[in-house]
Amino acid sequence: MDSLRQLRSFIAVAEERHFGRAAERLHIAQPPLSQQVRRLEAELGVELLTRTTRRVDLTPAGAAYLVRARGILAAVEDAAHEARRAAAGVVGHLTVGCVGSVTYSLLPALARRLSEGLPGVDVSFRGEMLAADQQEALRQGAVDLALLRPPVTDGTLTVTPLREDRLVAAVPDDHPLAGRRRLRVADLQGVELLVHASERRSAMYDVVRGLCRDAGFEPTVRHEVGETSTLVTLVAGGLGIAVVPEPVRALPLGGVTYVPLVGPVPRVALVAAHRAARDEPHLLAALDVVRQLAAGRSGR
Repeated sequence: MDSLRQLRSFIAVAEERHFGRAAERLHIAQPPLSQQVRRLEAELGVELLTRTTRRVDLTPAGAAYLVRARGILAAVEDAAHEARRAAAGVVGHLTVGCVGSVTYSLLPALARRLSEGLPGVDVSFRGEMLAADQQEALRQGAVDLALLRPPVTDGTLTVTPLREDRLVAAVPDDHPLAGRRRLRVADLQGVELLVHASERRSAMYDVVRGLCRDAGFEPTVRHEVGETSTLVTLVAGGLGIAVVPEPVRALPLGGVTYVPLVGPVPRVALVAAHRAARDEPHLLAALDVVRQLAAGRSGR
């Protein structure tokens, strides 16, 4: 830091053209100020200032050095400002992965809150990601923060519980079950179901299969798809019924009626996950925003 003090001392004297006024400006005594400038000249091997009893002037070397010195000091101050911003979590890059139900319900508010609260953070989103795909993306560094349905099987990930969502049946408007106020899982026996893809290790596929088996029957699966939006679109097309988390209601699509499931129906958890080794301030700040939104708090 001696070099920075020497730069500040030299710039103050060069701009004030007087050691006394420069010392007052820097809030130091004049002798240490003179010593700083002398050391700088000695290190450079050139005379930067000409001194008289009345004033101080720049030598040609001093004039050239002043231009560069100002630039160096400004760059150092900019770097310090950026470092403080990074430490406060207001700058950085962040990629957030979301399962389908979050893509429609939580993502719009999350995008707005992150933009407003962390304007210096470059945030991108990857929606409609299955849980297994998100965990792989976290391992590869393609995603920094994942909003997904458990189970999370990777021990290198830190998992933060967010909330639990009720399950509803997405029913075609013209289906006989669409007129019911509520449905039991047993009502789905023999009904053609649309489910998330089993080969892609969907968490919701296991949930639906487990519900049906607990109710004493095997599900009748007509189609398996990867994206929740496609799932609900096929429901609107009359191809079957889908069991989905309640936030999927936020997907505006005609031809679909959402009917609550009742009885011993478990809720499905929503969690946030990130690599345990990651503790950057902007990542933790974004996680705090996610927690507030998932809990229904504005955070303001």
